[in-house]
Amino acid sequence: MTGRVVIVTGTSTGVGKTVATAALAATSGGSVAVVKPVQTGVADGMPSDADEVGRLSGIDVHELATLAEPLAPDTAARRAGVAIPTVAQHADRIRGLAAAHDLVIVEGAGGLLVRLDTDGGTLLDLAVDLAAALSVDLVVVTAAGLGTLNHTELTVGAARARGLEPAGLVIGSWPDRPGLAERCNLEDLPRVTGLPLLAVLPEGAGALTRDEFLAQAGAWFSNGS
Repeated sequence: MTGRVVIVTGTSTGVGKTVATAALAATSGGSVAVVKPVQTGVADGMPSDADEVGRLSGIDVHELATLAEPLAPDTAARRAGVAIPTVAQHADRIRGLAAAHDLVIVEGAGGLLVRLDTDGGTLLDLAVDLAAALSVDLVVVTAAGLGTLNHTELTVGAARARGLEPAGLVIGSWPDRPGLAERCNLEDLPRVTGLPLLAVLPEGAGALTRDEFLAQAGAWFSNGS
């Protein structure tokens, strides 16, 4: 068995990748593994992104490297003077998981071009490496408000320049009271990127209990996935 890989990236940090990853894991059938290649900003006693994905979805997360400072992984590793896995090593681990699972979901760090290792390897490099032998879908998590069109088009354009067509977009946090920009972006994001809107996640979804999250997550993907 060789499973499919879904790579979750964001247009920036703080756009809702972790909640989107948990929602994808919670709504996927079959055997699912979640991977966080590099986690930065890990403080004592504070839950990491991997912890949150596990709490919300009930699925174990493979956290491959952790760094204390809340910086880009390569910067945090250099400042700490530690070695972290290369993108090629991450790819090997993920291929191993894909051989044993129906689906492997990989949550990136920050945006698509954030360096995951000290050799300059990015999440985009990881996606290209994996796509050489596996079925890989790239999901772009984006913000709802002003500025998101530019950020999203840049991210999608970078993926296409390397031969990867993203599977679609997820709005990571939809406000209870959307303004004019948010309402327009709901239509404009698919229009300017040519990509489907896979899901719209409500603001505060990450604060739900697991039972609440699992009960509601399916409805967020009413646009299809």
